[in-house]
Amino acid sequence: MNIRLKCHVFTKYFCVIISLLQGMTADIKWDPRGYILYCPCMGRFGNQADHFLGALAFAKSLDRTLVLPPWRTYKNIPFDEWFQLGPLEEYHRVILAEDFMTDLAPTHWPPEQRQGWCWMLSSDTDRDCKMKEGNPFGPFWDGLNVDFVDDVIYNMGYDYTKIWVDRYPASKYPVMSFKGAPASFPVKEEHVHLQKYLQWSEMMELEALDYINKNFPGDIYVGLHMRNGQDWENACVHAEGRSAFMASPQCLGYTGKGKVTTKMCLPPAEEVLRLTREVVVSSKARVVYVATDRNPMLQELQEHLKDLQVQIFHLDPWLPQVDLAILGMADHFIGNCVSSFTAFVARERKVNKKPTYFWGYS
Repeated sequence: MNIRLKCHVFTKYFCVIISLLQGMTADIKWDPRGYILYCPCMGRFGNQADHFLGALAFAKSLDRTLVLPPWRTYKNIPFDEWFQLGPLEEYHRVILAEDFMTDLAPTHWPPEQRQGWCWMLSSDTDRDCKMKEGNPFGPFWDGLNVDFVDDVIYNMGYDYTKIWVDRYPASKYPVMSFKGAPASFPVKEEHVHLQKYLQWSEMMELEALDYINKNFPGDIYVGLHMRNGQDWENACVHAEGRSAFMASPQCLGYTGKGKVTTKMCLPPAEEVLRLTREVVVSSKARVVYVATDRNPMLQELQEHLKDLQVQIFHLDPWLPQVDLAILGMADHFIGNCVSSFTAFVARERKVNKKPTYFWGYS
């Protein structure tokens, strides 16, 4: 287990001890059962998190160690800056990409043997994975100092475990390095429960708790996620009447019987005020915490809830993941059925048995 911790959380004294312990850790051993590495390059964090759960399940099904990729923003963020390794190791074998590249790749996955893996139709005439073409693909792999000398093309889904194992044995293909996550979006229903193994790092948890304890310690609070940026408005134009749209299975289910509405995707102000008040009254909450990509509707909420003497807070943190952590800790949460950002919170709350509601649906 990797024990790297972030020194700014601790005193310099503890940082010295941690550094000494790091130097005493045992060498990382090569796993002959093979590895899976991929670029989390399809969308923002919400999409990356959905894909991660599927990739984790895929690695376990093939009994290969999962190389934990950096999260991708405008740069690579080491996986353990945001999440703990320990809980993941309870489910399956994992290793940080940085440790893999430093301790194992030079010997067991040398530059002249690095193949890129990608899905293509057998009829495709262009048989080049183009692993590093464009952003974020190029910068992601450059961040790990990886170039590719060859491609492996496949055209089957990720549920065919026996075929994968038989066709691509670890003895011949020790490292599968995928262009994108070997998983579907949104996350499959059978993989939702894996969220319980994705637990915030101490740094992230402390930052969320610090804000809560400074502003509304001990108060019952309702967390809101409002997705109302211009890009979202444009996307929601195509939502009405569809049986599935982006992350909508989180509230409509996976049967395809429900239909997405514009009200669910881009709730009008009256819907936000209605459902917020309803949940505040039923929960006897004293605080509403708002996370959004554009308009937090602070004045409207304050006016609408004035008679209930509810305080409204909006942090707009330096890192959106801080919002996610605070929303996950809320006593009640209202989110956007179509948003994968909401989906992350909803999954965390589901495994922790906390209530979640959705605009235009609840």
